[in-house]
Amino acid sequence: MLVAISIPISAFAEPMIELSTSQTEIQSLDSVLVIGKITGVSIFKPVTITLIAPDGEVIYAPELPFDDDGVFKRLIHPPLPSFKDGTYTVIASHEDTEKTAQIQFTVIGSTISPTKSPIQSQDPDMIDDKPSAITLSTETTFGDNKIIVTGSTISSTTDITFTVTSPNGNLISIAQVTPGTDGEFSTEIISGGQLWKEDGFYTITANQGLSSEHKQSVQVEISNGVVVPEFGPIAVMILVVAIISIIAVSSKSRLSIIPRY
Repeated sequence: MLVAISIPISAFAEPMIELSTSQTEIQSLDSVLVIGKITGVSIFKPVTITLIAPDGEVIYAPELPFDDDGVFKRLIHPPLPSFKDGTYTVIASHEDTEKTAQIQFTVIGSTISPTKSPIQSQDPDMIDDKPSAITLSTETTFGDNKIIVTGSTISSTTDITFTVTSPNGNLISIAQVTPGTDGEFSTEIISGGQLWKEDGFYTITANQGLSSEHKQSVQVEISNGVVVPEFGPIAVMILVVAIISIIAVSSKSRLSIIPRY
């Protein structure tokens, strides 16, 4: 009896990865759409898109899922505050293969005219203090090095860029997330290492576009590379006073029950 077995060709296919874009020259505030295709790799592992600046610095490297046909897309937005002039490189890679694909695009200048000056309000009473379009909060545990940042935005069409700055103003890290259709977003930040050796308040900023309304910041206190809870010293003092009070009351109670003759 002859039995026919159907085996997917992709199971033995040589891994292949492609990357393309129709935008080779952009302004500093433009976004770039890159489209790629990958075959011959595990569908359960994402593709990594690495954006490299003209000076060789890695700006960010998000992981992307791909569909059943191996197609993936990414709209690359400018980092804060904008793209610098020069040639950027985008590299697509996958854990299952050493092959990579890359494209380049060139930033040729700013879209903001240098001759224009900011519009200033003549009447201070006319200034409209609009609430931020982004909400931001952190979830931390005392002594842990994990910082969970959550929030929401009124716009789900633009990625959110996170930056972390140290107490002395140095840039510690940068990341990018895509908000959900409901505007909710979250990211995880791990403290520790040489960049986190300074004790004090670190500032986490979420920025979506250039408008100041789409920008929000929170601060987290770090000591020895781990999280310090808000009002930590006060909480410790209260705990010490409470323990001393309990000891004093216990001692007094023992003295009061000593029989008298």
